Amino acid sequence: MVAGIDLDPACQYPYEQNLKAKFLHRDVGSVTGVELNELWPDGHLRLLAGCAPCQPFSSHRRGADTSGEDTWDLLSHFSRLVEESEPDFVTMENVTRLRRMPVFERFVAKLKELGYKVDFGVLYGPEFGLPQERRRLVLLASKLGRISLPSGSKDATKYVTVKQAISKLPKLQHGESDPKDLLHTARGLSELNARRMKASAPGGTWRDWPEELVAACHKKASGASFQAFYGRMTWDAPSPTITTQSYNFGTGRFGHPDPEQQRSITLREAAMLQGFPRNYRFVPPKVKPSMQAVGRLIGNAVPPAFGKAVGEAFVRASEASVDQAS
Repeated sequence: MVAGIDLDPACQYPYEQNLKAKFLHRDVGSVTGVELNELWPDGHLRLLAGCAPCQPFSSHRRGADTSGEDTWDLLSHFSRLVEESEPDFVTMENVTRLRRMPVFERFVAKLKELGYKVDFGVLYGPEFGLPQERRRLVLLASKLGRISLPSGSKDATKYVTVKQAISKLPKLQHGESDPKDLLHTARGLSELNARRMKASAPGGTWRDWPEELVAACHKKASGASFQAFYGRMTWDAPSPTITTQSYNFGTGRFGHPDPEQQRSITLREAAMLQGFPRNYRFVPPKVKPSMQAVGRLIGNAVPPAFGKAVGEAFVRASEASVDQAS
C-alpha cells in the first residue's frame, strides 16, 4: 500500500498506524490521475482500489430516491481517475444492489472501452472465512489479460461462527468497559431496552417479547419488515451484516448472544466480526473512542477476508501474464 484517500478524517489514524502508508484527507472529486501516478513507484504493477460510499444504494433506504445525494456520483469520479491514471489493475466493492444501477453499468462499459478485462459478482463472507453473513458486489479489472473473481473455499459446515470470533473477549454488561481495551465498551441501555434485551432470544425477534415491551412502530402494518431490529445474534452461526451502528441494539440483530451478557455488541466485537485482528488500532492508546465515528469506520470497511482474496486474484493474474509473455 502506498496511499489511501478519504474525506473522513477519522480514517487517518487507523490507516497510518496499521498500514504504515500515506493518508490524504481529500474529496476524491478533487483528486487527479496525475496525483495518483506521482504516488505509485516506478517499475511496479499499479492497483487502484475504490469503494464509493454505499449508502445511496443500500437496501436500508427502502426505495427512497437518492440520486440527488452528493455521494451518488462518486463512482463516476472513480471511473475518471481510472481513465486519467491507467493503472494495471482496478477493483471496487459495494452493496449488491449497485449492479442493477445505470451508474455501475456505465462504469463497467468505460473499463471495457479503456481495454480492461472485467469480472464482477457477489461474494459471500462466510465462504471466505468471515464470521459474518455479508454479501458484497466486488469487481476486478485487468489490463494484463483475463481476470477472474475469487471463489470462497468454505462450505456451510466450516463457516466461522460468532462464538469462534468473539467468545474469548472479557464479559461485560451494558454500560461497562474493558479497562485494557476501551474499544470493548458496551453501550448503556435504557430501562425499557434492558427489559427488551432480557426478553430477546438468540436468533429470535421482537415478536417473542411480552406485549408491553413491543414498540408502537412494530404494531403497525409496516413493522413486519423490521423483524431483525432489536434482535440477538446466535453463537453457532456467522453474525448478521455489521453496519455502521452495530453497537446499537435497536438498529439490527446486534444483541450479544450470551445470556450472561445483557447488552449489544461492542466496537471491538464488531471489528472482529468484520475480520479485523483483535489488536487493530482505531484510535490512539487511552483515547475514548467515539462510537459513532469508529462504528462508521468498521461498518463501512471492506472485510480483510475479501481484500486478501482479491489481492490473491491479482497476484495470479500478474503471474499468468508473465508466463504468457515468456
